[in-house]
Amino acid sequence: MRVRDKVVVVTGAAGGIGRALALRFAAEGAAGVVIADLDEGGARAVAEEIGDRATAVRADVSSETEVAEVAEVAKARFGPVDLFCSNAGIIGGHGLDAPDQEWNALFGVNVLAHVYAARAVIPSMVARGGGYLLNTCSAAGLIGCPGDAPYAVTKTAAVAFAEWLAMHYGPEGIKVSVLCPQGVRTAMLERGLEEGHLTARAVAASGTILDPSDVADTVIEGLDAERFHILPHPEVTEFVRRKADDPDRWLAGMSRLVAALESEPFQDPG
Repeated sequence: MRVRDKVVVVTGAAGGIGRALALRFAAEGAAGVVIADLDEGGARAVAEEIGDRATAVRADVSSETEVAEVAEVAKARFGPVDLFCSNAGIIGGHGLDAPDQEWNALFGVNVLAHVYAARAVIPSMVARGGGYLLNTCSAAGLIGCPGDAPYAVTKTAAVAFAEWLAMHYGPEGIKVSVLCPQGVRTAMLERGLEEGHLTARAVAASGTILDPSDVADTVIEGLDAERFHILPHPEVTEFVRRKADDPDRWLAGMSRLVAALESEPFQDPG
């Protein structure tokens, strides 16, 4: 997949990884980039950075109607969607004490938004003989994460749904990738660190914290290779292997990490 001359949608694109993806797709020569975000002002600012080949749409990705409208805006402005980047995501911050409302909110944004995107664009992609879905799922979706139970579960579910899409629609010409970074310097991570969330602290302790532009570089390379796993942090490949080779040892190690994080004051490596 080369994005030159393609019509691309990026959700959660007012900042962070989504903004970096949108800017990079435009730089790579995309025919049109739709910037979708709940933050309408932020989305417009990104679209203005890009210029005539971009348009901004306010969208709550937990609403199927609004996700479908994003795809329709793209079609009306630039043409049918070639690449849909379902990137929006949220964190919760709680474990067993997470209320049902928090579980439902994260499930809506971190899982159902991917379902809604697929429903919105796959039929037309199949009819045209091909298309691409890039779902941001986090390394947490592959190796788990301490702290935020709804986040760990929903990101794992997001990976499973992308696998299902690849199984069922690969023969129809639909390519699917999951973007699974660890630490990326975004407002979400910085807010989590400020509030002392265990998940954010675990991410910060796990290794390098990348800039969003670094993630965008990896995405371009991963789309070109059409890899299912796009991993901006190469060490995640090794972590996945270790978890698969010996799940009991992996979980014991994660338990030790949790104990260490809970017993020591956090210092932002930033």
